Amino acid sequence: MTNATTDAATDAATDAASDAMTDLPAAALVDDELDVLAELVPIAGRDIVELGCGAAKLARALLARHPGCRVTGLEVDQRQHARNLAAPQPGLRFVAGGAEAIPLPGASFDVALMLKSLHHVPLPLLAQALAEVGRVLRPHGWLYVSEPVYGGALNELTRRYNDERVVRAAAQAALDAAIAAGTWEQVAERRFEIAVRFRDFADFEQRMMRPSWAEHRIDEAKLAEVRAAFAPHLQADGAHFTRALHARVLRRRH
Repeated sequence: MTNATTDAATDAATDAASDAMTDLPAAALVDDELDVLAELVPIAGRDIVELGCGAAKLARALLARHPGCRVTGLEVDQRQHARNLAAPQPGLRFVAGGAEAIPLPGASFDVALMLKSLHHVPLPLLAQALAEVGRVLRPHGWLYVSEPVYGGALNELTRRYNDERVVRAAAQAALDAAIAAGTWEQVAERRFEIAVRFRDFADFEQRMMRPSWAEHRIDEAKLAEVRAAFAPHLQADGAHFTRALHARVLRRRH
């Protein structure tokens, strides 16, 4: 197969996967993703690694509920990693690194978490990242992946400056390929929504448009465009959205 043919096939698969994600049925609204995780994965007393932990909000809440767990949070953003190190918590350690090259020994964990982070792995390294996750998990370990769905009012705002249609579809396709290769089996799946609130546009701009881990190259014209699109959502108590998520639980076959 020529490169051109391969690229065309990849583009077609990406388009199909992305279109499918926009057609997902209505999902239940949940208050805390940890509730979904705890329902789908036996986490009590486990050794857990979170890849792309950000500020480790879920990891910290998980340890509060399940103090017998041990959590390692990986974060590639050095500024966020430094902030994490400055806020230690019993049972939680932080390591700098990305999913495509996990700087930890093999067979070290029972559960791996990727919360809205798989699509941030560079596309050529998605398969490598999933292989690395498999390496650091013990036999029959669990991988919990939640990815944002490409659709909804919040996505309509963010795609104006950071269109993730291709990378989100590629993340789902990488999971499908890993399952097809026989390394993993999918044991659970859930679609749900999380409420998201912004105090005002300045809050949205700081949290969504100017994260420390990404440079979206936003000029004044783009900022004005997004502000105008945000304005109709703003009420007296802020702007309220829901973020649709697609969670999949995979388990190592051996």
